Amino acid sequence: MFHRLLSVVRRQRNGRGWQKWSSVRSGAFVAEAHSVALPAEAHVVICGGGIMGTSVAYHLSKMGWKDIVLLEQGRLAAGSTRFCAGILSTARHLTIEQKMADYSNKLYHQLEQETGIQTGYIRTGSIFLAQTQDRLISLKRVNSRLNVIGIPSEIISPRKVAELHPLLNVHDLVGAMHVPEDAVVSSADVALALASAASQNGVQIYDRTSILHVMVRKGQVTGVETDKGQIQCQYFVNCAGQWAYELGLSNEEPVSIPLHACEHFYLLTRPLETPLQSNAPTIVDADGRIYIRNWQGGILSGGFEKNPKPIFTEGKNQLEIQNLQEDWDHFEPLLSSLLRRMPELEALEIVKLVNCPETFTPDMRCLMGESPSVQGYFVLAGMNSAGLSFGGGAGKYLAEWMVHGYPSENVWELDLKRFGALQSSRTFLRHRVMEVMPLLYDLKVPRWDFQTGRQLRTSPLYDRLDAQGARWMEKHGFERPKYFVPPDKDLLALEQSKTFYKPDWFDIVESEVKCCKEAVCVIDMSSFTKFEITSTGDQALEVLQYLFSNDLDVPVGHIVHTGMLNQGGGYENDCSIARLSKRSFFMISPTDQQVHCWAWLKKYMPEDSNLILEDVTWKYTALNLIGPRAVDVLSELSYAPMTPDHFPSLFCKEMSVGYANGIRVMSMTHTGEPGFMLYIPIEYALHVYNEVMSVGQKYGIRNAGYYALRSLRIEKFFAFWGQDLNTLTTPLECGRESRVKLDKGMDFIGRDALLSSEMRGIVQRVAGF
Repeated sequence: MFHRLLSVVRRQRNGRGWQKWSSVRSGAFVAEAHSVALPAEAHVVICGGGIMGTSVAYHLSKMGWKDIVLLEQGRLAAGSTRFCAGILSTARHLTIEQKMADYSNKLYHQLEQETGIQTGYIRTGSIFLAQTQDRLISLKRVNSRLNVIGIPSEIISPRKVAELHPLLNVHDLVGAMHVPEDAVVSSADVALALASAASQNGVQIYDRTSILHVMVRKGQVTGVETDKGQIQCQYFVNCAGQWAYELGLSNEEPVSIPLHACEHFYLLTRPLETPLQSNAPTIVDADGRIYIRNWQGGILSGGFEKNPKPIFTEGKNQLEIQNLQEDWDHFEPLLSSLLRRMPELEALEIVKLVNCPETFTPDMRCLMGESPSVQGYFVLAGMNSAGLSFGGGAGKYLAEWMVHGYPSENVWELDLKRFGALQSSRTFLRHRVMEVMPLLYDLKVPRWDFQTGRQLRTSPLYDRLDAQGARWMEKHGFERPKYFVPPDKDLLALEQSKTFYKPDWFDIVESEVKCCKEAVCVIDMSSFTKFEITSTGDQALEVLQYLFSNDLDVPVGHIVHTGMLNQGGGYENDCSIARLSKRSFFMISPTDQQVHCWAWLKKYMPEDSNLILEDVTWKYTALNLIGPRAVDVLSELSYAPMTPDHFPSLFCKEMSVGYANGIRVMSMTHTGEPGFMLYIPIEYALHVYNEVMSVGQKYGIRNAGYYALRSLRIEKFFAFWGQDLNTLTTPLECGRESRVKLDKGMDFIGRDALLSSEMRGIVQRVAGF
């Protein structure tokens, strides 16, 4: 059957249907730079004339910004946007992605009326198929999230699937999800419509103009150098798609934009004998790894194979993305899935197998926001084959970010600052995207971990803990223990257990939690972000008092739980700060806050040679000694009384542990349980760990992992930033009024918003269940 189809393809590969569908026309609103001089100055320069760049231009102009210039190195909408399959789907696993797609759907629906440009928008609905019960559970989870934010969807039976799309084979299905307001649209025409509307609002658009690099002075964007001359500007937006990585590295001060391209395949067929109706539902068969939509009465079908083909690792460039080479051998598993799902296609003629590059990121989420190293440099790229679905919403949020200083929704999960330079290795990106692309259709069970790009950042204790049965998770490139497998457990079975139900490791974590409550455990928490802020005078205290909501003018040796707030009073960061001396502070933050926190501090700290900010994350190994017997272990190792009378809660002191001096011991555990955090210079880490484990034997000590830590802190309702708290959550909404000192004698960021909130009254609260 496959060979018969292939022979048909070879006869039809030069058919005109594809050329007609993919043609790109530029409107009169586009100026060609060889005939019109570029402006010498602009407020904003946007790089990229695809759906992302035009969406940002559209929304910035709608919000009233002027002097916006959009530059495209080829023709408008002639890059990845031109080859997009045109499916607009709101069914996403992240709520912020669902909101972006929902906004895009509404925007594209009215765009034709607004601009007069036909976009091919047709509301078809989507049907997501489930061949297994686990897949059905996954769809039910997505369905519930869609319903919460007001997007119509429902779980339906295989019989209902057959009614909605009679050509489908439904004998192997256990159910499906129907999203009736999803649509198909011509992505290139959407980009042209957005560009037309932006142009009418004053945006200047120039094609065939390449940006060579972005000019930077003192960490601030000052302009761009193009092949047609310079443009001075205050803001630059990198919407260069798969070339965003290259463009970021070309700057005078490089910007890390971790993404990588893979080849993406889909086929186009001739019309069926009875042409498929234009409003036929789009089908997503994730278990078969394929999607299917109507195309001119025939079929457009592609998918995400298990063995993707990365491309352009060496940085090869091409102005307009030409159709890459067909590879029918590579596409054959997806074609087989298609024929199983729609057997009537067996004799259908195929017009073309399209091969086009798509960009993917290390965690399957797009990249959005301001660079941590260059102010005024914004990025919107890495859409993981969902550029059409996200384009409208992502452009809106980024425009809000630029105009107002922050978007209207919490977008931390998409923030560029969740990554650092460590995720920008070409080798890392090549290997990671080969894992990411298949994961788009893999089953999303809780607590799964990436397998590529591992062991990048490790604690000095990694080998020691690994030999004792540690199973690892990765956070911001750092290996962290999840739990420890006892010698009598089947290790392989535990690693392969992926389920929505009670996992095989549950009893192991339960025993670790019990030990933390009744005896003593050790958790390696070296991945936590650690900064030191010092000054020659009072500068350190003054700047921290302005940046943090709590009062940091405390006696030396005291620890303060506090947060960095934004202008709206929401949490930009949640941390603990120890006062080491009158002019020195030690700050501890979540692991994935390393880049974001550094950028926020640098943004507001004055240029003062007497004020020093240092990232000391790598200098210290952190051991969390949790449990009622922790005091006995530490007393015996230090020959110092560690009871609450001598070492009160939230106290910090440098002391000896075993033979090692200079250990920063803090009476807190991040869980609400009794115990101590030990911040150990890395050269002493192995010694201190061995001593703790040796002395602790008589007190029932054991290793524990982050799953136990999570269970403990949730029981005590210790909310964590990025999981429970975000940039829209204020301290007054999550029971942290005690961590805010409105009367500390000086202003701090977010104070006015909190005062206003107090006057209006709190209308929502974070609750633990």
